[in-house]
Amino acid sequence: MSSRLDFELDDPLVNTHVPAKRRKKVIGLDDLLADHYKEEGKRIEVKSKRKKPQNNDSSDDEDNTKEAHLSTALDRYHKQMQDMGSDDEVTNWGLRVFGTQKNPPDSDFSELRSCELLQSFYDNNLDSLVGLNREEGDAFLEGLLVNGWLLKLVTTQNHVEAVVAKWTFNLMMFSSRGQLRTRACSFWCDIFSLENEDDTSYFKIDWVPNYSELRRALDIYGYTHDLSSNSTFSCADSQHVGPSQNIRTWIKFVTASCQVRSKRPMFSSAEAEELIEVIVSLFLDRQLEGLSASLYKCMLATISYFTDEEWNISCEKVAKSIANRVPRDLNCLRAVECISGVDPRSKSLRSKVAYQILTAYLDFQAGGPSSFSEFRYNLHQLIASDEEILNTLISIKVDERSCDLFKVYIYLILTENWLLWGSKLDDKPVICEMWRVLLRNCSCLIPSTDLRSYALKVHRISDYLSLGD
Repeated sequence: MSSRLDFELDDPLVNTHVPAKRRKKVIGLDDLLADHYKEEGKRIEVKSKRKKPQNNDSSDDEDNTKEAHLSTALDRYHKQMQDMGSDDEVTNWGLRVFGTQKNPPDSDFSELRSCELLQSFYDNNLDSLVGLNREEGDAFLEGLLVNGWLLKLVTTQNHVEAVVAKWTFNLMMFSSRGQLRTRACSFWCDIFSLENEDDTSYFKIDWVPNYSELRRALDIYGYTHDLSSNSTFSCADSQHVGPSQNIRTWIKFVTASCQVRSKRPMFSSAEAEELIEVIVSLFLDRQLEGLSASLYKCMLATISYFTDEEWNISCEKVAKSIANRVPRDLNCLRAVECISGVDPRSKSLRSKVAYQILTAYLDFQAGGPSSFSEFRYNLHQLIASDEEILNTLISIKVDERSCDLFKVYIYLILTENWLLWGSKLDDKPVICEMWRVLLRNCSCLIPSTDLRSYALKVHRISDYLSLGD
C-alpha cells in the first residue's frame, strides 16, 4: 500500500518529510527605537487631545494677574525708595563764585620800548646782532620772557624796572595767551624766591603790586564777594560766565607773595584775612576742583603770613566772617573741610570756623533771625558755652519721624571738627562724656535699617566716630 495509515502520520519516526527551511527576519536596534518613539508620539498626542481648552485659558489668566500684581508692587517699592533717597542724591555742595567776566583794562606800555633793559642792547650795539627793532621792543621782550632770558637779565642787574614789573604783572593777570601768563607768573615767583635768599637783600624792585591790584583782578574775573547772592547771576552770555583762565596764576602769585613776608610784607592783617576768605570761597566753586592742590598751598601760605600776635586776633575774626558768608547747607561743611592743614594754626582756624557755623546754625533753628541778612548782622551776638551747645544737640529726638536728619548730619560733622580739631576733649572730661552721649544717641536711636533720608549717613558716621573714644 502506498498510502500511510493515520497513526503513521503521527509518528515522528515514520514521518520522514523534511520541512522547508523558513527565512528569519532580522530586527535591528534602529527599528526598535523607531517603533518606541512612534508609540510615545501616539500617547502624547492622545493626552493632548484629552485636555480641555478652557483650562488653558484660566491658567493663562491667573499667570497674567500674578504678573500684574508683582509689577505693580515693584513699581510702588521703587517709587518709595526714590522718594526716600532723593535728598541724599540731589543735595550737594557747590556755589557759583564767578559771574560774568568784565573786559580787561586797556594798558599802555609804550614806555616799555625805551626801558633801560632794551637801552642796554642799543648802547652795546647788540640790537642788530639779536634782530632788535625799536618799534618792536615789546615783542622782543615777550620772546625774552618766554625763553627765560628776561629773568637772567634782571638778576644780572639786580634790578626790575617799574615798567617791566607792571607789564609782566598785567600779562600774568589778564593775558589770554597761556604761555605768556604762565611765564610771567614764573618770573614773579622766581623774583620773590630770590628775595627770600639771605644774600640777595640788595635786589631792587621799583614797583610791587598791592592788595588792591589783586582785588581789581578778581572783580574783572567776575568774582562775587557776597556768596548769598551767587544764584542771581545772569547767564545771557555763557561764554563769559565763570572763572577766568588767569585765576590759576592769580592763586600762584598770592602764594608766592605771602611767602616773602620776612623781606617784603605786601599785605596788612585785614587784607590777609580777606585773602583767606577769598580762598575758602574758591574752594566752594566746583569749576575750580582741579586747582585744589594750588588752593591748599595758597591757604597754608596765607595762614602763615601773620605774626603770632596778629594771628591770635585774626583767627577769630576770619572764623566769624566765613561763618557769616557761607550758606547753611553742605557748603558750610566744605568750607570747614577745605582748611585741611595739620599745623597748629590751621587746626585752630578749622575748629573756630566749625564752632561759629554751629552756633549760628543752632541759634537760627531755635527761632533766631528770620532772614539771612538779619542772621549776618546778629552773628556777633551768638555766644553759648560748650555745655549749652552739646545739651541742645543731645536734646534732639533723632528717633522721631519728623526729625530732619540732614540737619543732624551737618550738626554732627560741625561738632566733630569743633571738638576734635580744637583739642576740646583733652582736658574737659564733661565735654568728652557729652560727646559720647551724642554719638550713642545717633548710633543707637537710628538703626541701620532706617530708610529716612540721611539716616544711614548719620548712623555710620556716629559709629565711626565712636571708635575713636
